[in-house]
Amino acid sequence: MNKQFEKKELKKKSENLSDWYTDVVLKAAIADYAPVKGCMVIRPYGYALWEAVQDALNRMMRSAGIENAYFPLFIPHSLLEKEKQHVAGFSPELAIVTIGGGEKLKDPLVVRPTSETIMYDMYSKWVHSWRDLPVLINQWNNVVRWEKRTYLFLRTTEFLWQEGHTAHETEEEAMEMVMKALNWYRQIYEDYFAVPVVMGKKSESEKFAGAKTTFTVEALMPDGKALQGGTSHNLGQNFSKSFDISFQTRDGKSEFVWQTSFGFSTRSLGGLFLTHGDDSGLVLPPKIASIQVVIIPIFRGDDGQEALLEYCGEVRDALVGQGIRARLDNRDSQSVGRKFNEWEVKGVPVRLEVGRKEMEDRAVTMARRDTGEKVLVERKEMLPKIEKLLEDIQTSLYETALKHMNDNTRDVSTFAEFEDIMKTTRGFIRAFWCEEASCEARIKEATKAATRCLPLGAAEENGVCVHCGKPATHRWLFGQSY
Repeated sequence: MNKQFEKKELKKKSENLSDWYTDVVLKAAIADYAPVKGCMVIRPYGYALWEAVQDALNRMMRSAGIENAYFPLFIPHSLLEKEKQHVAGFSPELAIVTIGGGEKLKDPLVVRPTSETIMYDMYSKWVHSWRDLPVLINQWNNVVRWEKRTYLFLRTTEFLWQEGHTAHETEEEAMEMVMKALNWYRQIYEDYFAVPVVMGKKSESEKFAGAKTTFTVEALMPDGKALQGGTSHNLGQNFSKSFDISFQTRDGKSEFVWQTSFGFSTRSLGGLFLTHGDDSGLVLPPKIASIQVVIIPIFRGDDGQEALLEYCGEVRDALVGQGIRARLDNRDSQSVGRKFNEWEVKGVPVRLEVGRKEMEDRAVTMARRDTGEKVLVERKEMLPKIEKLLEDIQTSLYETALKHMNDNTRDVSTFAEFEDIMKTTRGFIRAFWCEEASCEARIKEATKAATRCLPLGAAEENGVCVHCGKPATHRWLFGQSY
């Protein structure tokens, strides 16, 4: 095994979260830096996690009738300019192709930052009548946004995502889809990643460029910073008017469609890695882990190796037959200790240690990654106990993360309190805000904290803005972010 898996060389999460994060992503073979500035290579072990996200979201989207399609990477700049708010919001991040085939292009091509414009140009060709609605399309692709400061997974120049784009007869139908997508994102975080989130509405300043309203799921990381986990947008008729996506209604009138878009990216994996882990490496929740159980044979000399490997193979086959994602590490080029270190760094939830004694007793030694606890289990009891253990680990990781979020979400009534928290522990702050953009900007300038969202179902109250003292009716969630 390569030295990259020796624990003594892994930076400690308890000492510096940022350094540990980068180190563990590289040493766990999740990703590596690409030769292109600001880009990364997602390695097979990391990409398997993204495939699991794709599988889960595809099932959810198909249940709502959404189909996958693909649209071009290059977007004519003239299309982008059709929606002024949209192009203004993305202009600083655009990568633009001005020369093609050795000739200067009359209409420069933008490398896809998001696909609204090119997709909606096609929707205008496809939609004529209420019978053509709803349009329910998603695509999995890569997008490019020219970032000045990059961070593996959390902020890269190129990233992978899904972007759903739907068109409807009524705003009520569109809003139903917006909230459905938002709830899918909550499920991915909470049910698969074991990461609790807050669902809410973005402020006018923080909403998606060109949207009527933007909704978000927000997670809190161990260092007290917030992570925008996924967004779902009510586009209203802003784009349909710009792109002339109109239809004949059921009573013969002409109307513009109501649209939505929603996106979930590989940034989410960064939040997963940050949330669960320790000084020994990653800790992956069983539901998302590509390998849930690793089996490590422990040899004592050359005697009986063949029989031990055969027994380990039987254990693996039994696990796989039960639907558990298991791997037998039968490499003879690595010591047992190095194998232990590697799989700990990679965060595999359960390790089975099998030596001659276990084989003779028809048993396995079961070790859980999150606590390090070990227990000897008889072979006949192995399957139900491992299934229960995987459930326990998933639940325990979520409860630990939820406690962290609850413990670090605070109500404040004065700006002095607000500033003090953002200078020290950080975390989520609930505070009254007047909802004026200029006030929001001043808060951010003073504390580096912005509104994260207005939580769904937030009660209307009588209060005063935490910064300017003007009347306020809601407590907004604030936080610093990546």
